Amino acid sequence: MSKPSSNQPCSQLPPPRRDWALFLDFDGTLVSLAAHPDDVQVSPRLKALLGELLETYDGAVAVVSGRPLDQLERLLAPVSLPMAGIHGLEWRDADGSRHSAVDQPAQLASCRDALAAFVEGRPGLHYEDKGVSLTLHYRSAPELARACHEFFEAQQRSLGDTFELVPGKCVLELRPSGYDKGTAVARLLDETAAFRDRKPVFIGDDVTDEDAFRIVNARGGHSVRVGSQDDTAATCYLESVQEVLTWLETLITPDP
Repeated sequence: MSKPSSNQPCSQLPPPRRDWALFLDFDGTLVSLAAHPDDVQVSPRLKALLGELLETYDGAVAVVSGRPLDQLERLLAPVSLPMAGIHGLEWRDADGSRHSAVDQPAQLASCRDALAAFVEGRPGLHYEDKGVSLTLHYRSAPELARACHEFFEAQQRSLGDTFELVPGKCVLELRPSGYDKGTAVARLLDETAAFRDRKPVFIGDDVTDEDAFRIVNARGGHSVRVGSQDDTAATCYLESVQEVLTWLETLITPDP
């Protein structure tokens, strides 16, 4: 692990303990980023590791992602664990029961049509219709970043304050306001027995993980930023997905 400067997260990670609750981002944290979300590969090593962590922490392990639950369940099967999808707009319990914070917003209908028209004829762009939100990816066409931002900013203005525009790594998401990874973590800590009265640990790599970092810090937990150390609320740092997996393996036999 590289040594950050004094105003950056520390690379010295806390010693593992059994009273933690683990919250794990997916893309860029557990798996490497890909040009298209469908190109991501989940290794048998990761699935086995998640299963062992669930046993070690008595079920207090959750994946908190911008992906929809359907994708997470398909990619991680047969592992069954609590999940929050679309940045907390939907979630599932350990027993598989699913919940949604909002119904599919009718206001997004016109934006769907406009987004499809915007992407058509612009090679390298693709979008996801997640039902309750819309996502535009430009990782394969970074030169179109400004055009993508301007397009989605105009769409957000047309929808008003009940929707927000959230940037990520070469991705933009238009979604209902008031829900984020921080609210997802807080919900699990407050409402799910397996997570209650545990010290939260969140690992993530993107700006959308900052809300979760702040919640975890406020509750006396540990926040770990993967990759970039710039402008983050995280208190600890790991350099890569490989370092994340290696560190998680050390948690399987934590101190009492």
